Amino acid sequence: MALHCSRTCRQYLLHLAHDHIDFRLPEIKALLSIQGKPFEPSANFKETSPFLRLNGLSEDNIRNIMGRTVCAKSAFELWGHGETTDELKSSLQKYPSESMLPFLQEESSYKINVYTFNKTLIFKDRIKKIDALDFLPFKGKVNLKDPDHIFCLLEDYGTDPNNIPDEPLYRYFGRWIADGQRDLIRSHSVKNRHFIGNTSMDAGLSFIMTNHARVKQHDLVYDPFVGTGSLLVACSQFGAYVCGTDIDYNTIHGAGKSSRTNQKWRGPDENIRANLRQYGTERQYVDVMVSDAAKPIWRRQPLFDAIITDPPYGIRESTRRTGSHKDIIKPPEDFCGESHVPVSMEYRLSDIFSDLLNFAAHHLVMGGRLVYWLPIYRPEYCVEMVPMHPCLSLVSNCEQVLSTHTSRRLITMEKTKEPEEEDALARLTDPRYGPYQGLDSFREKYFSGVTKRTGPEEARTPPDGRE
Repeated sequence: MALHCSRTCRQYLLHLAHDHIDFRLPEIKALLSIQGKPFEPSANFKETSPFLRLNGLSEDNIRNIMGRTVCAKSAFELWGHGETTDELKSSLQKYPSESMLPFLQEESSYKINVYTFNKTLIFKDRIKKIDALDFLPFKGKVNLKDPDHIFCLLEDYGTDPNNIPDEPLYRYFGRWIADGQRDLIRSHSVKNRHFIGNTSMDAGLSFIMTNHARVKQHDLVYDPFVGTGSLLVACSQFGAYVCGTDIDYNTIHGAGKSSRTNQKWRGPDENIRANLRQYGTERQYVDVMVSDAAKPIWRRQPLFDAIITDPPYGIRESTRRTGSHKDIIKPPEDFCGESHVPVSMEYRLSDIFSDLLNFAAHHLVMGGRLVYWLPIYRPEYCVEMVPMHPCLSLVSNCEQVLSTHTSRRLITMEKTKEPEEEDALARLTDPRYGPYQGLDSFREKYFSGVTKRTGPEEARTPPDGRE
C-alpha cells in the first residue's frame, strides 16, 4: 500500500515552451482527457509561468502527454523545489528514499543538467550549482554522453527580460522522463512541403489544433475548408484517417499555378495526398473533394470524431459559396445557358460560422470536438461574440494576436447532445445562439485599422486566417 501511494502521489514537472502561451494549458488538458485523467496543477500555478507542476498522475500518463505535445519541452519526476537553495535542499531531503534509490545505484550512470529560464549562466557557475547538490546519495558514475539517468536543476528567473533578478525566483530538481514533440514543428515546416498555398497553416499551430481536438489513432477527421491540407497532415501524424472538402477546384486537384518561387505550374507531386506521402502517412488519407461548405454533401448523421478547420476571412482568401445563375441580375457577356459551372456568390462570415457549428452538431459523434479559428477586431471583442450552438459546449478560447487591432481566436467546442427540433428553433430565437454579425465587416475594419493604426507597410502584407 505504501509503495502504491509513493508511485501515485508523485508530482511531475512540465517545462513549457514560451510561445503560444494562451494555447498551452488547453493542450495539456486535452491530452490528459484522452487518458481520462483530470488536470490537477499545483495550487500556486501561474498561466504565464514556463513551469507546470501536475499531481495525481503516473509516469505513463506523463509519457503519453509528451508523446503528443508541442507546447511542452520536457517532463520530469519532481524530487524537490523551493524559492531558496535551503528550501530546495530541505525538499529534496524529504523526498522518499524508495523513489530515489532505484536511479542512484552503483551500477548505473548519470548526468546533471542545469537549465535557467530568462537568464544565461557561464559554465563555471553551472558547475558550482551542480557541486552544491553533493548531499544527494549518487553512487553511480558520471557519463555525459550516454547516461542511464538524466537529472536536471531548473531555475526560474521570471518572464521579464528587462528585469532579471540576481537569484532565481524558484528552483526545481528532478529526474528527466521525456521530451515533447517540438521537433515536429521543424520536420513538418511548410517551407519544406511539396504542396503549399498562400494560407497554408503553420506546422506548430496545426499540431496544437490537432491536440485541442483530441485526435487519436483510427479517428476520422474532416476539414470543410481543407485548402492545401496542412491540418490533415498534422492529424494523420497521430494515426487519424483524414478527409476534406474545398470550393477551390484547382487547390483540391493540385492544378493551376504554383505559389513557389520560379515555378509557373504545379507539378505531379503538388497535391494534398503527396503531402501525406512526404511524411509517410499516405495510408491515413481517405480523400478530398470539391464541395461548397454552405451546401454539405454528407448525410445528416454522426460521422466524424473531429472537425478541424480554418475558414477564410476574406483578407487573402475570398469567402465564397456556390449560387445559381438566377441570382445574377445581369448575366456576364460570356454566359452560356448550357454551362454547368456554378456561380460564385458572396458567403458572409456570420453565415460561415453559423453553418459550421450547425454542421458539427449534426455530423460529430457524441463527445467529438470542433476546432476552428475565429477572426476578431480586438477593440470590439467580448466573449459573447463567440458563436454558440445548443448542442456544442465551449471547451477553450485562445487568442493569437495578429496586430494591435486584430487577432484570431482558436475556438474548441465539444458535442454534448444530439440535435432536436427545439434546437433549430432556439438558434432562431435565442440570442445566445445568434450568428456573430460583427464578422461580416471584419475585412473592412481590418484594412481600416491597418491604415489608421500601423500605416501602409503592414497593409501590403496582411495576415490571413490561414498562415
